[in-house]
Amino acid sequence: MSRQAPSSPARDLPGPPADAAAVALRLAEEHPGARTELDHRSAGELLVATVLSAQTTDVRVNQVTPGLFARWPDAAALAAADEEDLTAVVRPLGMGATRARRLIALGRALVERHGGEVPDDQDALEALPGVGRKTAHVVRGVWFGRSLLAVDTHVGRLARRLGWTARTAPEKVEQDVVGRLAADGTGAPAEDLTLLGLRLILHGRRVCTARAPRCSECVLADLCPSAGVA
Repeated sequence: MSRQAPSSPARDLPGPPADAAAVALRLAEEHPGARTELDHRSAGELLVATVLSAQTTDVRVNQVTPGLFARWPDAAALAAADEEDLTAVVRPLGMGATRARRLIALGRALVERHGGEVPDDQDALEALPGVGRKTAHVVRGVWFGRSLLAVDTHVGRLARRLGWTARTAPEKVEQDVVGRLAADGTGAPAEDLTLLGLRLILHGRRVCTARAPRCSECVLADLCPSAGVA
């Protein structure tokens, strides 16, 4: 069967899409120790931290979670948490009451549906309160070792700048990036999508930033059709 190109062409850029195999190789060399920047010691802690990371930064989440995990160390504890107490702990992240209610509901769902354990199942994870496709991919990819691309704002931005997609919806971006990997011969299943995603995130935070990409310092500059484009 012939390989299919991504279903959505990239936006109009000065050059062709960056070769995905070359990008993956260079990012692996540039960020060999890529890992999630959310501190965690278990699947449950990673799930909670990832849910909390919505609309805030990993740095801020890491400031809150040590105290949170000390007081509510597992799903059963979260399920029984006092909402006001939990709100006070997560308030620095913004939307404290909403986040607290979401975590309590998450704890209860884990206890009632999965015996307090985090399932390694996409549909089961996405059925939990506050958990979407990206969060499920983070947990399954980072903790359970699955090859899954978690598309956040950084991954989406770099995918568009590299010419791999023109779309903004995370699931569509994921589809286009995986299609580009296959079309460019990296063999998407063999290429660790989890690590590629983590490396794209690190590159997006450190070099290819949203407001002022540092193209002169970027190891992908000669491959990227957006390099130097205002």
